Amino acid sequence: MAATVTPTESPAVPEALDAPRPGWSERIPTWVGAGALLVVLLAFSAYLRTRLISGQFWMDEAITTGIASHPLSQIPGVLRQDGAPPLYYLLLHFWIQAFGASEAATHALSLLFGLLTVPVGMWSAWSLFGRRAGVMAGILFATNAWLTRYAQETRMYELMALLGLVATTAFIHAFVYRRRGYLIVFAVTEALMLYTHGWGTFFGVGAVIALIPVWRASDDRRGLVRDVVLAFAGAVILFIPWIPSFIFQATHTGAPWLARPGFGAPILISRDLLGGYQVAVALLLAVVAGLLPIARRRHGNLGQRTTLWTLIVLALGTLAVAWLSSQVTPAFISRYFAPVLAAILLLAAWGCARSGVIGWIAILASVYFVLNVSAYSQPNKSNMREVGGEMAPLLHPGDLVISGQPEQVPLAWYYLPDGLRYASTMGPVGDPRHMDWVDALKRFQNANPAATLAPLLASLKPGQRLLFVRPITQGVNNWVSPWTRLIRRRSAQWGAILSSDPHLTQIAWAPHSLTAGCCIDDSAVLYQVK
Repeated sequence: MAATVTPTESPAVPEALDAPRPGWSERIPTWVGAGALLVVLLAFSAYLRTRLISGQFWMDEAITTGIASHPLSQIPGVLRQDGAPPLYYLLLHFWIQAFGASEAATHALSLLFGLLTVPVGMWSAWSLFGRRAGVMAGILFATNAWLTRYAQETRMYELMALLGLVATTAFIHAFVYRRRGYLIVFAVTEALMLYTHGWGTFFGVGAVIALIPVWRASDDRRGLVRDVVLAFAGAVILFIPWIPSFIFQATHTGAPWLARPGFGAPILISRDLLGGYQVAVALLLAVVAGLLPIARRRHGNLGQRTTLWTLIVLALGTLAVAWLSSQVTPAFISRYFAPVLAAILLLAAWGCARSGVIGWIAILASVYFVLNVSAYSQPNKSNMREVGGEMAPLLHPGDLVISGQPEQVPLAWYYLPDGLRYASTMGPVGDPRHMDWVDALKRFQNANPAATLAPLLASLKPGQRLLFVRPITQGVNNWVSPWTRLIRRRSAQWGAILSSDPHLTQIAWAPHSLTAGCCIDDSAVLYQVK
C-alpha cells in the first residue's frame, strides 16, 4: 500500500534548498528581505511591461474595449454573439469608467494582473518548494516574456494567467498535501477561470487528469474522491448561471479563423511562453538537473514525487485536451496557453532552486534573453491608428465605412470619428463596437458581394463619402482557414466593384507610409458619390 501524504507531512522542500543563511543576513527578518526583493522585482517588471503600453490596438483589443463600453446590463447579451465568458469584460467596464478607454488606460488593467503574478508566484513556490524556489519564481514571473507581452494588450490573458497560478497552487496544496482549506480556493478560482476564457474548461479537465499521480500516491482514496467531488462540483455550481450562454456559444460561435493545430506545441511553448529557445534550453537543463533525482523512486519523498508528476501532468494534460478539442473546433494558439504557464514556471523555479550554480545560470540567462521587449512584443499590432489619423479629417457624420474584414469593424470604430455608419463585406453593421460571430462563416459565405453592396451604395446621397478599409494580405501565408481565405477573396471582389463603379470618385487613400504590424495591416480608399 502506498504511503499516505498527510497534511502534517513537510512540504516538498529539499533539505539543502533552504540551508541556513549567512550570519550577517540572520539579523534581517525574512519578511524584510523578501519584501525588499519583491519591491525590486515589481519595479523591474513594471519597467519591462510598460515599454509599449501606449501601443495601438489590433482588432481583438478593439472588440474587447467595444464590448466593455456597453452598459453593464447589455454585456452578457453581447457576449453571446462574441463567444467569450463575461468576467474580464465586466472588470474592464468598471476600469474604463474610472480611467478611460485609451490604449494605455485599458492596457493598464492587464498590467495590473501581470504584476500580481510576481508576488503570487513567489508565494506559490515558497509555500511548496522553499525560500530559494520562491525567489527564483519571483524572478521568472517578473520577467517572463509571455506575461510581458500580454500585460500590454487589452485582453483577458493576464487575468487567466493569474487565476491559473492560484488554481495550480491550490490544487497541489489541496490534493497532494490534503490541506483541505485550499479546496475552496481551487473551486472558486476554477470557476473564475471558466468565467474568463474557454480554456478554463481545458484546465479543469487537465486537473482531473492530474489527479492520476495523486490517486496512485494516496491510501486515503475515499477521502480524496470526496474532496475532488466537493471542489469540482463547487466550481460547476458557481458556473451554472453562465451555462446556457456557454452552450449557445459552443454550438453557434467559435474561431473560424484558426486552422487545426499540428505538432508545434513545443515550439509555441519555447518561443511564445518562455521567450525563445535560449530561455527554454537554459531552464530545461536546470529542471533536468534539479528534478531528475526526485523523479527516480529511490530519491526524494513521496510528496515531492507526487508534486512533480502532478505539475507535469497538469500542464501536458491541459495542452493535450485543448489540442484534441481543436481538431474539431480550433482553439489552439499560444496566447490561450495562460492556464499552463504557472505549472511550467513553478517547475522551472523548483528545478533551478535544486540545481545550484546551474540554476542560477539558467535564471540569469532567462532574464538576459527577455530584456529586449520589442523582440517578442510588437509596438505595431496594426496600422489602423495611422489610417484613421489620415482619414478622420476627410469624413463627415453619415458617411459610410466598409471593412473588408468583418471583425475589424470595431477597430475602425475605435480610431475613426463619431457619427459614421458601418458595414462589412457581410452587410450592414448596427453596432460597430463588437463582432457577431453567431454562425458567422455560413453568413459570410452567403453574402453575395454585388447583392450585399447594392443597398449600401443606394443609401448614399450625392456628396457623401464611402471609406473602404481592406486588409493587406499580399505575402500573408498563414491565411489558410476557411474564414481568412474568404476574407481575402471577398475583399478583392468588393474592391474591384467599388473601383469600377461610375458613380464613385476616388479622392484619397491611406496609409502613405507603412510600418508593418505584427498582426494585420490595412489599406483604405476614400470615395465620394457623384
